[in-house]
Amino acid sequence: MSVLVVGISHRSAPVRLLEQVTVGVGDNPGVVAGLRETGPVAEAVVLSTCNRVEVYADTEGFHAGVDAVSDLLARISGVPLDDLKKHLYVHWEGQAVLHLFEVACGLDSMVVGESQILGQLRRAYATSRDEGAGPTLHELFQKALKVGKRAHSETGIDEAGRSLVTVGLERAVAAVGPLAGRSVLVVGAGSMGALSGATLRRAGCGEVVVANRTLARAQRLAETLEGDRK
Repeated sequence: MSVLVVGISHRSAPVRLLEQVTVGVGDNPGVVAGLRETGPVAEAVVLSTCNRVEVYADTEGFHAGVDAVSDLLARISGVPLDDLKKHLYVHWEGQAVLHLFEVACGLDSMVVGESQILGQLRRAYATSRDEGAGPTLHELFQKALKVGKRAHSETGIDEAGRSLVTVGLERAVAAVGPLAGRSVLVVGAGSMGALSGATLRRAGCGEVVVANRTLARAQRLAETLEGDRK
């Protein structure tokens, strides 16, 4: 048996397709049960957040595992399989483990270093534990949570981007005055743009407009910021 990751996220898919998958999968316990009913998958954990859906599986074969996970995600989400496959990413064995550790550390998040992902991983494992997580994934997720916790507590990764944004906003206030209630433009929808937008929302800014080279990522960030506002 080997560890496989099949996923879709804000990095790989347009907003509407990603939303269709996240809504379809959600906390649906049928995903784990359905995977275990397939021949290739012995264990499974499903991580589902607003920005990603990832299936971690202990499977007897690469191609059989990818097909089993892809087919089930397409069936549950209602996205045609051919359309879904264009936006899925796959990691196998060592790369699958490395990817999980990067996710736990917040390195793959829209806002790099955010620590909310640790709680999401913990809940994903707890949800899947009774139905689809056996000894292989138990050990892997326990190690990932320890790695993530250590990275957040010892490296200051949570503060790295936040410090740059804070300095930038302080200079903006010095130049134009208080930002509360003002409309602002965020250029770029990457991790720094996302962190800037979230910080501006907390500061009480009015409309936050996102400009980005690709429309889909700009829409995704704008919708995330609007959700934070609500």
